[in-house]
Amino acid sequence: MSLWSIALQLQVPAAPGGGGSAAPQGFAFTSSGSLLSDTFLQAGPVVKLVLFLLIMLSVFCWAIILYKYLMLRKADRNSQVFMTFFSNASSLMEVYHASKNIPSNPLLEVFEAGYLELSRLVSSRSPAGREEPGALRSGGVDNVSRAMRKAKSRTATQMEKYLTFLATTGSTAPFIGLFGTVWGIMTAFHGIGVTGSANLATVAPGIAEALIATAVGLFAAIPAVVAYNFFLQRIRVHSKDMENFSTDLLNLIERQLHKAG
Repeated sequence: MSLWSIALQLQVPAAPGGGGSAAPQGFAFTSSGSLLSDTFLQAGPVVKLVLFLLIMLSVFCWAIILYKYLMLRKADRNSQVFMTFFSNASSLMEVYHASKNIPSNPLLEVFEAGYLELSRLVSSRSPAGREEPGALRSGGVDNVSRAMRKAKSRTATQMEKYLTFLATTGSTAPFIGLFGTVWGIMTAFHGIGVTGSANLATVAPGIAEALIATAVGLFAAIPAVVAYNFFLQRIRVHSKDMENFSTDLLNLIERQLHKAG
């Protein structure tokens, strides 16, 4: 069969009465707004399942994106407030007591872990409750450092929560959509085999299912990948800030101990 004969078979027949051309029977042109819903309703059970799964993945991804964006923006703002107060405070005890009125943020979590460990060591080695500078020089500062590392790791893990779902969606959604695409093309070829004709009315439903499955798969995957990389970079910045802050706090504690000694 030549290309010209195939084109003649796919040609849209003229409408009765000699007006313009009309769409083939069984194939209706719809607006872009109702294209997805019409295709979903007319699709087979397998493609319906694929589209439903992709739509649910997309909904969950956008909910996670909104949640993580608000959470990280709040963490940025509260960390700046804490650092401003910490830089102007006269003592660590003043910072600790005032921190109860400061909203939670990554730097505050690290500071509280280090200060509480420091206070515990001082109390356990000084029965009278007084700070003894020499009491912390043999391994005490290392305990404070470990406490802050644990707090930093715990906080970073909390900030990374739900990012795995974004990464999983970004890597699997295109393949799920590809499965729907293959199934839609199989449906189109099955229709050709049943009717023995390759006209537009026969192949259009299967091709539409295939293209919609591909589009929805990309719609779910692309925002998930972009958001995952964006949030991961922001969390790395927070982790670096916590590491720098813990180093500065340890240096401040050691300087005060040497000065007191």
